[in-house]
Amino acid sequence: MATRRQFKMTTAERRRRHFSDSFKIQKVREIETGKTKVSEISKQYEVTTTNVYRWLNKFGTMKDKKEKLIIETDSDTRQLLELKKKVAELERIIGQKQILIDFKDKMIELAEEIYGVDIKKKFSTRPSNISGTTENNTDTA
Repeated sequence: MATRRQFKMTTAERRRRHFSDSFKIQKVREIETGKTKVSEISKQYEVTTTNVYRWLNKFGTMKDKKEKLIIETDSDTRQLLELKKKVAELERIIGQKQILIDFKDKMIELAEEIYGVDIKKKFSTRPSNISGTTENNTDTA
């Protein structure tokens, strides 16, 4: 059975090869449209990634532009949309919870006014006097 190593080119054979400009342009277009990656072309045609990047610089449509185009894959785009939906859902839930908190606070406030009872626990910094005597009780009958 033949192995891949048998078909692998030697360094001398690779150095003698020349790819046509039309071939290079075709591969650059494939990279720019996202059909393939630089690493895939490098492995498939036994070319260094440096050479493929040279092809991109020479034949690429973005070579003269100062801005670089960032191409997102479909999975990145889908993931970003899902995260945005999740954030929107969480913001909606937080809004509903805040409305409930505001409603409960208002109901407690109204109940305190109507019934004259202190419903909310109010924490004071000094302890209450349990014995019923005051600290400044100097009245000794």
